[in-house]
Amino acid sequence: MEYTYTTKTVCSSKIIFNIEGNVITNVKFIGGCNGNLKAISKLVEGMTVEAIEEKLSGNTCGPRATSCADQLALAVRAAYEESKKA
Repeated sequence: MEYTYTTKTVCSSKIIFNIEGNVITNVKFIGGCNGNLKAISKLVEGMTVEAIEEKLSGNTCGPRATSCADQLALAVRAAYEESKKA
């Protein structure tokens, strides 16, 4: 299932990815630090929701209380919870 998450208080505006069960693939960030976000997308390819949360949850960016990586952790959890309801 493709999922689109609208980010909050970061440079990227959206995160789009596929979720099957609890496995995440094809992560794409819209906006933000292009090189860094491409790298994150490659690194999390095929990881589980739990593994992504463990590695990325709580990361901050400068003075912000969140980051694009932290937003990804929130996004995959939201997608997983939504997929369980379907």
